[in-house]
Amino acid sequence: MRRLWLAMIMGLVGLELVFGASGAQAAHDLADILYEKGQITKEEWVRAKADAEKAAEEQSSKLDQQFPISMRYKDGFHLETRDGKFNMLIQNRFQFRYSFPQDSDSVRASNPAAFDSHDVSSFRVRRARIKVGGHGFVPWLKYYVEYDWVSNTMLDYRVDVAKFKWATLRVGQWKVEYNRERVDSSGAQQFVDRSIVNSPFTLDRQIGARLTGNLFENTYANLVYHIGVFSGTGINQNQNDDKKMLYLGRIQWNFLGRDVPFSQSDVGYSPLPIGAIGFAGAHNRADRITFPTNIRDVGVVDGQFVIDQGNQDFVFKWNGLSIQEEFHVKHVTNVAATNQVKTTSYGAYVQVGYFPHAMLDIIPRPLEFAYRYAFVDPNEAVRSDVIREHSVAANWYFAGHRNKITVDYSHLTQPGFTPIDRVRLQWDVSF
Repeated sequence: MRRLWLAMIMGLVGLELVFGASGAQAAHDLADILYEKGQITKEEWVRAKADAEKAAEEQSSKLDQQFPISMRYKDGFHLETRDGKFNMLIQNRFQFRYSFPQDSDSVRASNPAAFDSHDVSSFRVRRARIKVGGHGFVPWLKYYVEYDWVSNTMLDYRVDVAKFKWATLRVGQWKVEYNRERVDSSGAQQFVDRSIVNSPFTLDRQIGARLTGNLFENTYANLVYHIGVFSGTGINQNQNDDKKMLYLGRIQWNFLGRDVPFSQSDVGYSPLPIGAIGFAGAHNRADRITFPTNIRDVGVVDGQFVIDQGNQDFVFKWNGLSIQEEFHVKHVTNVAATNQVKTTSYGAYVQVGYFPHAMLDIIPRPLEFAYRYAFVDPNEAVRSDVIREHSVAANWYFAGHRNKITVDYSHLTQPGFTPIDRVRLQWDVSF
């Protein structure tokens, strides 16, 4: 009789090889029942279960060989061929925002009239994006594409030849590495959105090519450089307005020997301090002076503006503390004007964030507070046009920057206009 029971178990193991997990589970269950009833010995029970597990592993290996692509989930959906030659990560991100009285998009340093008070309360889906990235043929041939459903805009499409850390070539369209605040993802911000400094000074996304590299890694001389050439007309502008190009250079010194990613806050409570100071410069001749924009002003001609600008930025993180600042200067010369009018603008911000749990254990670990001060002087020749921002924020991180809630309050002022007191609440989630 015992041999009959063992034969039934082995029969189920055989079914497992044909039908997969259902046969394996049946073999396990039958062995357990027979052992509990004393129909088989402990040694026979152990051997029967081992045979079932071995058959399950063989079936899994067989299926893997038949299906050449593996799938898993970690911070997104990963697809990869068994030979490792092709890899793809698919991610989605959403930002749901409430604002009163008006959102940051309305308050632009290049548009002082935006400071007229409007009693507006609104909900909006600020961003809804899909991101696809990975490598093809070899691990160092990388690609990335990002699309925004809200604005119906293709944001990024680029390819990296990243075989050497000291020299990586990128071609396509992306946010050029000019200033840290703009390169920091909108999903990795410390406040609901960027400061008032961003709009008038950012170079935003451009189409072109750049070379970057990391030198002297793991030493106090660690440097990261970026050198790029772009059309200089902004996002999704496939043609230049003249034969002049946008030239960009940036150098970043990681003065503590460790690289600092483009991401705000110290969500990971960095056990060792990290910090960097960067300097960047850009020269462009174009029919527009701010980005992003796809429409030039009426009456503007090709190559009307010569733009020279520079930026210095700093970042430091350690044990829940984060400090970040930037200083900008921008010279714009209207070469189409009779006297070639030159306008100089200045802007700067500094922001500080801290997780008080690092000091007091009774305070929840996911809670962060932050403060930011910023100013923009659109024209140094005019002394009464300086725009100022004071903002405070609180963040609750459910899963780092991938799932968080942010609330911030801003006080925005400019002489001659009614001050704005703005409150925003945002849920940012990625999966």
